[in-house]
Amino acid sequence: MEDKSLKVAVLYQAQQPPVQNGIRKPMKPGGYSDSGADIAYTLKQHQVNIITPVNHPDTNTDLDWVFPDTHKGIEQAISAGANCLWLNTVLYQGHPIENFKDVWLVGQLPSAVERYDDKWYTNNLLKQHGLPIPKAELVNYHLFKEVKLNIEFPVVAKPIRGRGSEGVTLIHTATEYETVLTQMFAEDRFGTEVYVEEYLPGQEITITVMPAGNYVVNGQSLHQQTPWCLPGVIRFNHQNGVAPYNGTVAVVHNSSVLSDEEEASNTIQQLYRQCETASALVDLKAPIRIDCRANAQGQYFLFDLNMKPNMTGPSRHHRRDQDSLTALAARKIGWSFADLLVNMLHQAWMF
Repeated sequence: MEDKSLKVAVLYQAQQPPVQNGIRKPMKPGGYSDSGADIAYTLKQHQVNIITPVNHPDTNTDLDWVFPDTHKGIEQAISAGANCLWLNTVLYQGHPIENFKDVWLVGQLPSAVERYDDKWYTNNLLKQHGLPIPKAELVNYHLFKEVKLNIEFPVVAKPIRGRGSEGVTLIHTATEYETVLTQMFAEDRFGTEVYVEEYLPGQEITITVMPAGNYVVNGQSLHQQTPWCLPGVIRFNHQNGVAPYNGTVAVVHNSSVLSDEEEASNTIQQLYRQCETASALVDLKAPIRIDCRANAQGQYFLFDLNMKPNMTGPSRHHRRDQDSLTALAARKIGWSFADLLVNMLHQAWMF
């Protein structure tokens, strides 16, 4: 799709997604309007035709740059001239975007996000296809005090439909397990079941996988016939065994891209191939991010597939430390944040 013919409006999450089988995905404060504004501002600075809710958006005001992902908000964007909508929001089957057929889209299929945002479903799917997944159990709020956990401590408890490391807790003992899950279920932020998996104490690497398509890398046009990995990013300075939520600690302070030597190792190359295999199972139409971590013996496991990786960027003057993990990875192949976004725009699709 030629960028010059696109008039792009960026959507943000303006409403809570529906509860899925008792499982709740909490909204991020601001509904990703911060990263949406980063995207819109950066593309506008690079001569992409950006449609905004106001005629003269303020660099400091996120909501000047993005439209709500409601039916009314989408209609407003299209009425203002948009023929391409950037889906920087949480999608699900029945999302209002499904009613708009003659518009280009950047983002995932809503039905795919609903399906694969479920960690239990997705990790079982990956395991069925021979990919290394940590031991895990689905724990129901009715039964967690009566049913013995069949995974040795330490374990990690996490929401089934979570956002990054929000709500993720490392648990060392049975007593601590009961305390943590009691609190999680009492708060009822994440729903009626919790995902519990073995704790992996080794190095953590996060890998962004791009969809098949046409790209420009270092001035060269490339056609990627299958999903492909950006360089892996090492996470460090974990807090109680868990990489902190990027809203609390900017990823530039606890992440670094793999070196050429590290990338060339058989272990990392195998991990890239495994992530590409996983991505081919989830109908991706935009980047996804897969978090991987090694056990005590150095074997890597895929433990979290994220259908909507964070897409903040350091383009606006007050957000210079707001690189996302995907933006860090993209820089290793010569892409600026703008280059990453333009290449994502090349993958625009229609229902």
